[in-house]
Parts: sequence; C-alpha cells; structure tokens
Amino acid sequence: MDLNLEGKTALVTGASSGLGLGCARALASEGARVVMVSRSIEKLTAAAESVPGAAVMTADVSNDSDRTAMLDRVADEVGQVDILIANAGGPPPGNFASTDVSAYRPAVDLNMMPTIDMCKRLVPAMQQAGWGRVVAITSMSVREPMAQLILSNTARAGLTAFLKTLSREVAGDGITVNSLQPGLHATARLTDLYDDLGPLATAVPTKKLGDADDFGRVAAFLCSDSAQFITGAAIPLDGGAGHGLQ
Repeated sequence: MDLNLEGKTALVTGASSGLGLGCARALASEGARVVMVSRSIEKLTAAAESVPGAAVMTADVSNDSDRTAMLDRVADEVGQVDILIANAGGPPPGNFASTDVSAYRPAVDLNMMPTIDMCKRLVPAMQQAGWGRVVAITSMSVREPMAQLILSNTARAGLTAFLKTLSREVAGDGITVNSLQPGLHATARLTDLYDDLGPLATAVPTKKLGDADDFGRVAAFLCSDSAQFITGAAIPLDGGAGHGLQ
C-alpha cells in the first residue's frame, strides 16, 4: 500500500531507540523526510544510520528552553512540519503512598506539556496547509492504570484528554490527531529492566512481545491518506493483553 507520504516532513521525538526509532524508520521508508530528536547526539547519530535522509537534532523535550530552541531550529532549517510523532520516556515508578506531591509536576512536564506545546507550535501551520498528522505515543496505562506507575497513569491520561479535544477542533482542517498505547515491546528499555524477557512474552496472549518496527508501521499508516477518517482514537498495541472491553 502506498501511504502517499512522499515529500512530507515528520518530526519524531524520542527517536534514538525503541518505538520512536521504529516510527522514524517506517516514515522514512514511505518517503517522508524525517527529523529525529533525542537528548544524545551519539545515540541519534547511530540510530540515523538506519533512517535514510534523516536530520538529527538534540533536545530534551521536557526542558522548555531546549524544546523551544529545537522547534525554532526545525522552522529555520527544515520548514513546514506535516507530521508530529510525540514520544518520551516514562517518569519514575511509584504508588500513591510512595510518591511525593512534588513528583507530579516533573511527570506532567515530561509526558504531557511537551506534546501540548509542540502541537501549539506546529498545528496552526498544518491548518493553513489543510493537512497534518499528530500521533502521540502514550501507554496502555491510560486505558488500564498500572500498579506502581501512578505518575505515568496521571500525566498520560491528561495528555489523552487533550489530544481527544484537539482532534475534534481541527478535524475539519484536514488534520488527524491520534495516540498509540503500546503494551510490552522488545526494546532496549525493557531489556534494561529485565534480564529475561521470556516470562513477559508468555504473559501476552500472542505469546510474544511487540516489535518496534511493526509499531512504527502502524504509526506510519495513521499518517497516511488512507487513515484520514481515523481521528481522536487511542489505539492499543498490546498483543491482546488488555482486559477492558474498550
């Protein structure tokens, strides 16, 4: 299937590894020009070797000045951004009892405010162009709050509400706004946390973990003209692990 992304420009944050890198690869393979953003230039440079034609820019998107400087540089050096793939790591684990009130604002600054700010900066130009795509990578914890992840549950749920609201306001302008909710995927982050991924895989109904490149292809499809009627959706990619009816 031709996704008709030739000539589109995509900004992908958290792009040096894992799901962000999977999205960058998929978009580049469909002809999009990809701008990859992450904190480490070394990791970015290595990752960009598998993303043809990619530009790389370092920024900590949770830092206001860093993020503003990155967006200014994108505007100056790249121009119009047609596709935003918003991705960031998760905040520290903890539950209600163990998590101090002071920890919530950094979680919101990591998993909610950067995407809102990037939308505020990029969506108006998409509206003027009559075409745009926003895909945020959140978590299954939005659909089913996860134990010991109260910060992520809270911040990402707030972001999901923002995205749903935004999707309705810009749908008539040719812009779709969606989020993807990953379950367990075989990424470097997961291997850092667990010595053996086998037991994790057996707990998934598919009996295997997700693949970052497969995830990226789903994101790329959401950016296509074929997916123009999909907006305001929060889509689980969890191998059937979720228990909810919705």
